[in-house]
Amino acid sequence: MAELKLFRTWSSTFALRVVWALNLKGIQYDTIFEDLSNKSSLLLQYNPIYKKVPVLVHNGKPLVESLLILEYIDETWKQTPLLPEDPSERATARFWAKFGDDKVLLSVWNVFIKQGKDKEEAIVTAQENLGFVERQLTGKKFFNGETIGFVDLAFGWLANLPSVWEEICGVTLIDHEKFPMLSEWIQNFAGAPIIKESWPPRDKLITKYQALHEVYTSKEAPK
Repeated sequence: MAELKLFRTWSSTFALRVVWALNLKGIQYDTIFEDLSNKSSLLLQYNPIYKKVPVLVHNGKPLVESLLILEYIDETWKQTPLLPEDPSERATARFWAKFGDDKVLLSVWNVFIKQGKDKEEAIVTAQENLGFVERQLTGKKFFNGETIGFVDLAFGWLANLPSVWEEICGVTLIDHEKFPMLSEWIQNFAGAPIIKESWPPRDKLITKYQALHEVYTSKEAPK
């Protein structure tokens, strides 16, 4: 039997992508929870460049970066495909996953940490980016169609973290009136049993991000 180990933290949204992919495919694996304030020697050995999670170790070979790990999982275990068969559709899926990490996540995070005029500008940018995502869901239950796929896993954080951040900073970015298809997708994705069972405790997330919010907003506050 193949040895498969996942190094993660309790709250990492990037590691959750790997958890979901492995669970969707019914793959057995061992979990090693890391404390990033006191990283294990194994984590530093397996990911010496970035020194972060997730790391998937398959038969002693480490794989890093969550989207690359998803592709490795999909190529290694063929059941329940995450990416489409068509090459152009596969490339398009990779584009939207990267857009989510490079543009959407950063812009939504800026709404959470910015203050004043900077926050107002961040809201405009975030909603513009969310609009692009909204249009990708036209006529579809999931980005992949009727089943959860690669892009859904890449955008999985959207089904959880924004509502946590909204509760803390008091700004609602995603509502049904502005983003009806994205709102529907959030319900479908977050409520899928294999996804739902893996969410971190919401109260712990609020405590974690409340502390981060205070750190960032205190830096932004005028002296």
